[in-house]
Amino acid sequence: MSIKRLVVIVGPTGCGKTDLSIRLADHFCAPIISTDSRQFYRGIPIGTAQPTPEELARAEHHFIADREVTDEVNCGRYEVMALERLEELFKEHDTVIAVGGSGLYVKALCEGMDDLPEADEELRKRLAEQLKTEGLEVMADRLKQLDPDYYAEVDLLNPARVMRALEVCLQTGKPYSAQRTGRRRERPFQIIKIGVTMPREELYARIDRRVELMMEAGLESEARAMLPHRRENALQTVGYKELFEFFDGKISREEAVALIQRNSRRYAKRQLTWFRRDEEVTWFHPLADEEILAHIEKA
Repeated sequence: MSIKRLVVIVGPTGCGKTDLSIRLADHFCAPIISTDSRQFYRGIPIGTAQPTPEELARAEHHFIADREVTDEVNCGRYEVMALERLEELFKEHDTVIAVGGSGLYVKALCEGMDDLPEADEELRKRLAEQLKTEGLEVMADRLKQLDPDYYAEVDLLNPARVMRALEVCLQTGKPYSAQRTGRRRERPFQIIKIGVTMPREELYARIDRRVELMMEAGLESEARAMLPHRRENALQTVGYKELFEFFDGKISREEAVALIQRNSRRYAKRQLTWFRRDEEVTWFHPLADEEILAHIEKA
């Protein structure tokens, strides 16, 4: 019986993960599943850097623009969906490529999520109202007081993660970080984790240029079309939040673009911090195809 293997590509935004995933898919005749928490959604291909139509035509992709922004996906739901999809894909393929920069989704796919308490709906509603009136920064400060360890690693621009951790702290009276057991669930396939990055100056220059290209490609129009859905979790992310502030007249267009570039660089830094903690990740330059292929075959 052939060994089924999942090649997981991780790394910061803008570092060339998508291009590498397609080249590996070509080499192994493998399908690709996304581990990006925003690429699920229709209508926002530019801001979420979804594969282009040409890239989608080169390889079979899963979890790309397959649902509306109102259909929220969390890590637990993604784990179930992804494992079910992999079971089907491994019937026809020995290798599947997973690619994306959402650390919790990668963790859900490879290890499973901790069994945290069910949400208290009343508490959740109360916190949601506080988020609207007080803002994300205030809520993040509350989380810092209750769980400084998790505050130090969480994506502070992601309200869903901040609010879930705060909810668990308040519901249980214990830090969220202390309730993450780290118990790993066995997977019926081999997992090979490939990390890709480059020198910081090169990465940051790529990110800045990428934002400029997104604006040229129509990110502003895409964000305007999403204004009726601006409160949806799918749009609480870099790119849309800054443009919504521009539409509200709070900042200029130039300031919005500069903020998107700055916040994208900060996000990339947090991604690198997250993935570098994972000792199973082997790091390469995104164009080091020969070395990456040799590592996969050796593994």
